Amino acid sequence: MKNNLKLFIAAIVGAGLWAAFTQIIIDDKPAVKQPLYWVAPMDSNYRRDAPGLSPMGMDLVPVYDEVGNSESEKGAITISPAVINNLGVKTTKVQLKTLQSNINTVGYVQYNQDKITHIHPRVEGWLEDLYVKAQGDKVSAGEPLYTLYSPQLVNAQEEFLLAVNRNNNVLIRAAKARLESLNVSAEFIERLQKNKQIMQNITFYARQSGIVDELNVREGFYVKPGTSMMSIAQLDEVWVEAEIFERQSSLISVGLPVTMTLDYFKGKIWQGQVDYIYPALDAQNRTLRVRLRFTNKDLKLKVNMFAQVTIHTNASEPQLVVPKEAVIRTQHQNRVVIALGEGRFKSVEVQVGQTSVDETIILSGVVVNDSVVTSAQFLIDSESSKLSDFKRMEMPAADSSNDDNSQSATVNGVINTIDAANRVVNISREAIPKWNRGPATMNFVLAPHIEVNSLIKGQTIDFTFSIINDDFVITALNNIDAIDHSSMQHTMGEEVK
Repeated sequence: MKNNLKLFIAAIVGAGLWAAFTQIIIDDKPAVKQPLYWVAPMDSNYRRDAPGLSPMGMDLVPVYDEVGNSESEKGAITISPAVINNLGVKTTKVQLKTLQSNINTVGYVQYNQDKITHIHPRVEGWLEDLYVKAQGDKVSAGEPLYTLYSPQLVNAQEEFLLAVNRNNNVLIRAAKARLESLNVSAEFIERLQKNKQIMQNITFYARQSGIVDELNVREGFYVKPGTSMMSIAQLDEVWVEAEIFERQSSLISVGLPVTMTLDYFKGKIWQGQVDYIYPALDAQNRTLRVRLRFTNKDLKLKVNMFAQVTIHTNASEPQLVVPKEAVIRTQHQNRVVIALGEGRFKSVEVQVGQTSVDETIILSGVVVNDSVVTSAQFLIDSESSKLSDFKRMEMPAADSSNDDNSQSATVNGVINTIDAANRVVNISREAIPKWNRGPATMNFVLAPHIEVNSLIKGQTIDFTFSIINDDFVITALNNIDAIDHSSMQHTMGEEVK
């Protein structure tokens, strides 16, 4: 009896201890996060206490409590993988690259003003014959333009023949110089001296080939030296006058290549260059006028044609670049959404630089290899921006390597290769005792403030690196010391976890 009682009591005590132990185990399990509420993907103000559909028929998105986040992650939100997949969230890495920008604008075809000849008489007289009948007529060099009767020209011929008959070389040179000053050709003077016959009407000839741009006289007109009779322009080379915005003026320089298309000629592309940049902006529309030069051997380009032109600017220095659609532009600031990993996202403020057709330069706010959201970022930003401080997560300090649990370390290594374009350096490093990691050969990314030109292949360096977004980022270059390479057993492909 007593034995049975002892066994019963022991059973009760054992059951109690097991229950207590079980409770401890259960309590030690991490609690599953529960959503605070659900919001509509397209309207963050639409909130519900339970899952459901938005007024637009879309699944509501859960919002979790992020109070436990550090100050550097203020405003970060967590989204479940299923919701990320449903929203179609896409990300891309921030790249360090040169940006080639093109300036697209319009312009009008004009004559090459350097090759326009204006025809003026040098004496008073009457137009007896006019061989050019209409504006736009083609003329060739040496063709007759008009015949002029001028008493002044008749007197000049008489003086020249008088000097010839007297065989006075001084008078001959003076009379000949007067005829030349009146625009009489050398052939006419030679023929006059040979035939000794005065011409009442003198014919004048074209000095260049081209198109008659202006024709202001007709046969029988009385003309004076101040009369603008006609002008002859060439079309084998044309100018195109175009305008660009003031903010684009720094990208323009003489000699830049230009391509041009016209609606009149589908599929044909003309190649030219920037010929001149005008020194002043238009005071009303704040645009800068530029002059472009194109060859026109087939004479298909006509004056005053409307053209679409693209000016190909020089590539910029390597800078941080993201897809243009990743930037959220508002009235007061520009933002991007950074993917922090494990379903966490955060909106950060960025300064935007030059923009091309597909990409935008980021001056500050992100670092190389940051993951930015390029699709559905507006939905994420609408929730993150409510609590975000719009500051980027701070890069770990170099002295944090003193903590055994830190994500940074200081080691020696030898540089094997340098990829300057992508700012990636391959280094054979020493062992990291605090992480229990042996020597390894691996790639490191340079932080933006480190000059890639300061590194040389084969150089021995002492450096500090941090693990940022699953990348090994060199944050500081310390003293360059010689190390014992025999202690390094390089292991290709080994990674620090």
